[in-house]
Amino acid sequence: MNIKLVGGAALGLATVLVLSSCGSGGSGGGDTQASSGGQVTLKMVAADYGDGPGKPNSGETFWKGVVDQFQAANPNIKVDVQVINWNDIDKQVATMVQNGQVPDILQTGDYSGFVKDGLLYKVDEVLSPNVSGDMLQKFAEFGKVDGAAYGIPFVSSARALFYNKDLFAKANITEPPKTWDELKAAAEKLKAAGVTQPFGLPLGQEEAQGESFLWMLGNGGGYKDASGKWAINSPQNVETFTYMKGLVDAGLTTPNPGTKDRKTVWEDFGAGKVGMVNGGPMSIPIFDAAGLTNYGVAPIPGKSGPLDTTLGVMDWIMAFNKNGHAAEIKKFFDFFYTGDAAQKISDTYKLLPVTNGGIQKLAGDEKLKPFLDALPNASFYPFQDPKWAEVNPAIKQTIGGAVKDDPAAVLGELQKTAEAAG
Repeated sequence: MNIKLVGGAALGLATVLVLSSCGSGGSGGGDTQASSGGQVTLKMVAADYGDGPGKPNSGETFWKGVVDQFQAANPNIKVDVQVINWNDIDKQVATMVQNGQVPDILQTGDYSGFVKDGLLYKVDEVLSPNVSGDMLQKFAEFGKVDGAAYGIPFVSSARALFYNKDLFAKANITEPPKTWDELKAAAEKLKAAGVTQPFGLPLGQEEAQGESFLWMLGNGGGYKDASGKWAINSPQNVETFTYMKGLVDAGLTTPNPGTKDRKTVWEDFGAGKVGMVNGGPMSIPIFDAAGLTNYGVAPIPGKSGPLDTTLGVMDWIMAFNKNGHAAEIKKFFDFFYTGDAAQKISDTYKLLPVTNGGIQKLAGDEKLKPFLDALPNASFYPFQDPKWAEVNPAIKQTIGGAVKDDPAAVLGELQKTAEAAG
């Protein structure tokens, strides 16, 4: 999300924005010999959706399978993939850009920071019309800057409320909460029944911007207002964090939410320590691994009723233009989206497709149905604003303090950061 949909690119692209001025503005040098019989090597950098090197679901294992299949069909094109964990990928890519060693293909959580320096191919230069036409339209629109598409949606996710049915029964709660008042009442019952974390609230750096956005949406807020201006310290958002702070102060949430990452809280939910938590399809493997099966999924509660939207998160794949490998990149992208590779990444990591065809293939999966249903009406981070690459890391680092200290002051400082950003 700018997610690792399972974790988020923790450092953002602020460094990239500073360092990426050395990019070429055009298709540059590099060979394009594959079409004439020569060998072309595409350098690809990708984020790791798995549990790291050597694990069965590692990014290296996934991409090796994809690349082996592609190279068997395209022997003149070699794809050299470097998989980097989410905490380091943006910093390492920034260094590559600074040194003039840009990859041909990058898959990560954001793209907009590279656009202003002319580093990327436009989507129509590296993706066939039949493939781009199958993309979920609302998602594809977020790949555009000033009307031109540069980012290609890679995988997506949506969010919902998970609740532990056994703990709800123990606390005599008959249905999931729909409003904030009902959420607080349910949390109080869970606490009285001995549940240590009635509501799991991860506001640590892994993905604080996602959890915060879900709560903002519940009160008609967000990071920007309807006119496109930054509104982090809007009255709605201050009211939202004041409510959340009340839950924290009453001992109805994860202790010290600003220090807790999402994966940790999901593991606690899987262990039966948490009554309710916001999550996505990528949470399900964590719950499965812990042996938790008796849970429900419901829309996320808002101030006066359940959300009619949810956080839609997508990661991106993009093509750098320096090496002039548009034709070869296009073959690889078309292969990825029209073959079974995109389906495999959904199956492996419980992430959602970004094409209509991919959604249709998963339509029968009952566990994924609430999230698939939520995708068409999802709300998104302000991806298209290059300033998001600087604002996002600041949110991750400090917004957790808004449920510990003065919400208005913490959000006010973030507002200043957004207004001052590059």
